[in-house]
Amino acid sequence: MTTVNRRRAERSGRRAELLCIWLLRLKGYRILARRFRVPSGEIDLIARRGRVVVAVEVKARAALETAAEAIRARQRRRIARAFEHFLARRPDLAQLDRRFDVVTVAKRRWPRHVTNAWQSDL
Repeated sequence: MTTVNRRRAERSGRRAELLCIWLLRLKGYRILARRFRVPSGEIDLIARRGRVVVAVEVKARAALETAAEAIRARQRRRIARAFEHFLARRPDLAQLDRRFDVVTVAKRRWPRHVTNAWQSDL
């Protein structure tokens, strides 16, 4: 991937995340973290609504269907490990339910929020 393409993809990803933040806020979620990174993984967004804390993976693709398919088992494990790190730093969230969601974004389409997209093995 060339530098120009990498920058374009980065901008597209940031726009998709911003769109997802607004979508989640409109649904009553409070954003706790954005682009949370640890050596074992990264989470695009971490949000809370009521008694649920959610790790949200944002996928922007040409079509919503291909975006949802882009999350492989290895990436899900990395997200789950990063989520564990985040929660270990936030004991105030320990008693809340945990969930993994996906928001898919495609041009000229409404974002699709998939709740409880997968279960963690951790």
